[in-house]
Amino acid sequence: MTFKKNILCIGAGYVGGPTMAMIAYKCPQYKVTVVDTNPTRIAEWNSDDLPIYEPGLDEIVKATRGRNLFFSTEIERGIKEAEIIFVSVNTPTKTFGAGAGMAADLQYWEKTASQIRNCAESHKIIVEKSTLPVKTALAMERILTSQENDTHFDVVSNPEFLAEGTAIKDLEDPDRVLIGSRETQSGFKARDELVEIYTNWVPKERIITSNIWSSELSKLVANAFLSQRISSINSITALCEKTEADITEVAKAVGTDSRVGNKFLNASVGFGGSCFKKDILNLVYLCRHYGLNEVASYWEGVVRINEYQKERFVLNILSAMFNTLAGKKICLLGFAFKANTGDTRESPAIFIAKKLIEEKAELVITDPEALNNARIDLDGIEGKISYIEDPYEASDGCDAIAVMTEWEIYKSLDFEKIYRSMFKPAFIFDGRNILDHKRLFEIGFNVFPIGKPSLTHF
Repeated sequence: MTFKKNILCIGAGYVGGPTMAMIAYKCPQYKVTVVDTNPTRIAEWNSDDLPIYEPGLDEIVKATRGRNLFFSTEIERGIKEAEIIFVSVNTPTKTFGAGAGMAADLQYWEKTASQIRNCAESHKIIVEKSTLPVKTALAMERILTSQENDTHFDVVSNPEFLAEGTAIKDLEDPDRVLIGSRETQSGFKARDELVEIYTNWVPKERIITSNIWSSELSKLVANAFLSQRISSINSITALCEKTEADITEVAKAVGTDSRVGNKFLNASVGFGGSCFKKDILNLVYLCRHYGLNEVASYWEGVVRINEYQKERFVLNILSAMFNTLAGKKICLLGFAFKANTGDTRESPAIFIAKKLIEEKAELVITDPEALNNARIDLDGIEGKISYIEDPYEASDGCDAIAVMTEWEIYKSLDFEKIYRSMFKPAFIFDGRNILDHKRLFEIGFNVFPIGKPSLTHF
């Protein structure tokens, strides 16, 4: 089959894989190839057991794989054949050197840019899909043009705005697609190539074009704003618990104001995921780099509140259970950072599990999709930890249950059956406020929600 163009994506992770699957699904006239240095991951993409869990992803991959969607480890070949190259490699927070703990670690991105430069034999459009600091495109341009040859590169920014658990829906019906380019004739032409791809299924009015620096910065700012809302509502939960106010009622009263809106006002044990904390700290680092210390401190406070919320949750468990957890068995309902994903990166459950183990508690962890990642996250931790998929088996004989993830299945569990199997007095700490607290209290549980009065039998 002859294809209109060859699209390559370097990086087969949570962004690259689903994004390219959707492009292949909506644009059968393009050949889409996803490459990665990890042969195991590529083998999983080519199998019936995909490396990531995302509702709707299996169907799209199966409909396109082998037709116009391909997964490979042949990176150099892919670079040579492609006209458009999406770069979707990992950009974690630095753990060493200048900017450690805040700045983005760009070593994988830089190696990819150098590899593209060394392998390319014709004009390429390079698409920044990874979340990158503003002005990264300038560095990429310098790397790509650091050798004298006739190859021309245009770098455009096309940040992802996916929410794990709804990524396929977000890709198929996005709020917006943002494409930033250099404001040159060549830059505009490259930008139009991307616009042409997305207009196969995205209404033209939802495709936003901008200069490349605005596009790069918009991704960081969007995540910072969403994180800020979560930390804002979570900061009020502590006050609600002291004053016997109800955070759900407060959030409803505030959220019905059309100027505020009701999204991201669900109180919880804290936000997680690969983006929020990393992107805020990146923004903090950039602000400090440019001498904007007051702005940096403001955004740093969003992260501090999130850490405070997790610490407060553990202290509430300790206080409620008579100030000792030694030898007590606690079941964590959920370990993924949110529902409908197996991703545990920066999950509040990691921090809470480690703190509970420090208090000599025995942990039983259950999650429908994240148990393998939980084992990896807690590998090497000294203490008693069990991993059980069935929530009834996991909670059997436990002193307490702590809800870590808002999986829908947890709302419909038979808590009378669970209560009968638990040690008494039995406790539930609802870190997501998803359960019927009054009903749990009637069953016999001592119930401790987030930002609401506790319901206890003593």
